[in-house]
Amino acid sequence: MIEIKYTGDALWERIERAVEKVKERTRRVTRTLNSANIPYAVIGGNAVQHWVSQVDESAVRNTQDVDIILNEPDLERAIAALEPEGFIYRRSAGVSMFLDGPDAKTRDVVLVIFAGKKVRDEYPEPVPDIDQFELMGEARTLPLQKLLTMKLTSFRRKDQVHILDMIAIGMIDETWLPGFSSELQKRLQDLLDDPHG
Repeated sequence: MIEIKYTGDALWERIERAVEKVKERTRRVTRTLNSANIPYAVIGGNAVQHWVSQVDESAVRNTQDVDIILNEPDLERAIAALEPEGFIYRRSAGVSMFLDGPDAKTRDVVLVIFAGKKVRDEYPEPVPDIDQFELMGEARTLPLQKLLTMKLTSFRRKDQVHILDMIAIGMIDETWLPGFSSELQKRLQDLLDDPHG
């Protein structure tokens, strides 16, 4: 049985602090990469939040992840720029990441994937390039078509949930289907046909 350690205001403060830590980590990374003039794109749940909030802020989901795309030739420059900000580069089990300090937990990281490469060999599409981007505040993210391509490519449960959220608020519908490969079209069509699972 799980022991309940926090209740009331203390519990709400911990929840708020957890959300703010992710936001602050994202801001630190993106400000640093902007200052160093290193191309990147924020992806994952933070990027989905950006797009969803423009249509219906009540549909925004919090995320514990900070995920970015880099061009692989820029990795050394990114390491040099981010280390003075307390980020420590590691590569483990084929995954590139920046730990947020020497005592970082496994969730206190910035995950890095590389433009033009497949995240997994079995994925139908490579990671999009980042020469086109949208701004979310001062941070760069992918245009929605490219972000949706990534979500349909990885198609994990959380990717499906993010797409279903966008379908539910009218951001994504059947008019988007022609913009994808046949395999990704089928995945999107399945979600459009059965948005409640």
